[in-house]
Amino acid sequence: MIFYPQERVALFIDGANLYAAARALGFDIDYRKLLELFGSKGHLIRAFYYTALLEDQEYSPIRPLVDWLDYNGYTMVTKPAKEFTDSMGRRKVKGNMDIELAIDVMEMAEHLDHIVIFSGDGDFRRLVDAVQRKGVRVSVVSTIRSQPPMVADELRRQADNFIELQELMPHIARAHQGPRDEARRPRYQQDDYAAPQVGVPQQAAEPAVPYAGRQTISNAGGYSNAGNPAGPFDDEDDMEKA
Repeated sequence: MIFYPQERVALFIDGANLYAAARALGFDIDYRKLLELFGSKGHLIRAFYYTALLEDQEYSPIRPLVDWLDYNGYTMVTKPAKEFTDSMGRRKVKGNMDIELAIDVMEMAEHLDHIVIFSGDGDFRRLVDAVQRKGVRVSVVSTIRSQPPMVADELRRQADNFIELQELMPHIARAHQGPRDEARRPRYQQDDYAAPQVGVPQQAAEPAVPYAGRQTISNAGGYSNAGNPAGPFDDEDDMEKA
């Protein structure tokens, strides 16, 4: 990573995109460690985190993460996810935060020296170009080591610096706890909260997570808690509900 100690830095995290990239590499992100890592590289001005929320549910599994990030140094940008029925009569949910992220980047650019975008979405290439012409350096965090790669080639080419997410793993990965340790841990303790995601199919329950609210799409429809941390919607593709 190429950072200078005197730089004013801001992080813009596309929650769904970053989560998908980390899952493709087989690890969960400790957001406390991530903030400390980039805070050590320069003057960290803001760390924005973008995610859509389902607001019509009695309980939203992503809400604990949103609250934890809000209390621990992140600026949360959320909006209600949209639910609709397609032409085949299937219920779908969509949450796209690209516009919100782009607006914040443009508004903050004049106050920053270095912008770090956590996304591989090729739609951000023009945004990167625009802020670069304002004299701001732009780094993109994603991965080319997954199959398929999670970052668009045009975005990677446009960025001043591409940061491979896998190379950050030793510094920001959440350490999984053993079942015995987890059993003694308060349910709502958030020392090392892992990234969440709604809309990305999950594996079967993995070793203990700090908060017992990871979410999967159930076969019966809607959502179920199945040992996976709850999280943001896929910011690009619709999520089908049975």
